[in-house]
Amino acid sequence: MKKLIDQILKFGVVGIISTIIDFAVFSFLNYVVGIHYMSATFFGFTISLIANYILSMKFVFERKEDLDKRVEFIAFTVLSVIGLGLNEIIIYGCVDGIYHNLPALQEVIGSGTAEMAGKIIATGIVMVYNFVTRKIFLEKK
Repeated sequence: MKKLIDQILKFGVVGIISTIIDFAVFSFLNYVVGIHYMSATFFGFTISLIANYILSMKFVFERKEDLDKRVEFIAFTVLSVIGLGLNEIIIYGCVDGIYHNLPALQEVIGSGTAEMAGKIIATGIVMVYNFVTRKIFLEKK
């Protein structure tokens, strides 16, 4: 149990680093450059994916000795692309599904706040998905 708790804590640290990268890229592209929030989400997620792979496989998960690193990266990427899809769906649902359909909410918060709130909700949900799927598919049993 201690090993699992240590692993979750390491995953959390790697997740925080990856999240900072993701949010920084998202914020820069969306708020500074003016790219649509859905595209900014894609680029932030993709750049943080590379950092997350490197850190996760170095510090969090025990590699399967019989798994080729290219196959490992492909599996990591496929699982992450599914996570990206969940991420995009959740953010879209929060912004276009909820925020844009509730005028009362629009009077209280701006669209930037709604987009960031959607991003935070999506990040939490996808983080749980990522840990569970990587533990199942990538870690040595």
